[in-house]
Amino acid sequence: MRAPRPDAPHVALAVLTMHWRQQTLVHWPCPPEAVQALLPPGLRVDVFDGAAWVSLTPFVMRSVRALRVPLPPPTFAETNLRTYARLPDGRRGLWFFSLDVSQPLMLAARAIAVPYHLAALTVRTRGPDVCYAGRRRHGDASYRLRVRPGPPLARPGPLDDWLTHRWAAFSHRAGRLWLTPVEHEPWRLRGGTVLELSQNLTRSAGLPDPEGEPLVHTSPGVGPVRLGLPRPVAGPAV
Repeated sequence: MRAPRPDAPHVALAVLTMHWRQQTLVHWPCPPEAVQALLPPGLRVDVFDGAAWVSLTPFVMRSVRALRVPLPPPTFAETNLRTYARLPDGRRGLWFFSLDVSQPLMLAARAIAVPYHLAALTVRTRGPDVCYAGRRRHGDASYRLRVRPGPPLARPGPLDDWLTHRWAAFSHRAGRLWLTPVEHEPWRLRGGTVLELSQNLTRSAGLPDPEGEPLVHTSPGVGPVRLGLPRPVAGPAV
């Protein structure tokens, strides 16, 4: 296993450990004001060259343990819709509009306002392609995605790095922002081509419909991934 990036946090006590496999990240630029309107007080939209970004990220969770205790079953699918945010002091992380999951035990994270939803999710390979599909158990949010992974990115560019190297996740509960540190090895990024995509997850989150061709990353995955204990961000969320 390669060493974590030097700017990644060290997680002394991992609340959750896991491996992420068969990961695809489909990214669209989005008007910053549309994203900022959906963020809680105290959290600012992060931008790259003036644009906010929203990402659809389906993958498979494997070898999942909560405080070293394996979850039954330890392998299941998850799909996230996320954006990129920062604190006033410059710390950067992820904000999740939704996390669809087929493992009911993950719904316990709602206690710190992580927006998990129970969903029927599938991840299948069809020749060189990876096919993902999901439908939320409550409501009409759903998606279908078929991706063909491309060659490894020999030299990821600044935007590739900006989108894929985030070492914290934010949530908002009881009037406070919370930060969960994330630690894992560097991504093994590949390119990718979207062959089929239909989704209404962005609209369900209150975002405008994506426009134009997305930027696509694929990866065989990373692991172990270590999530630390959530902690309140210092100072009131204003």
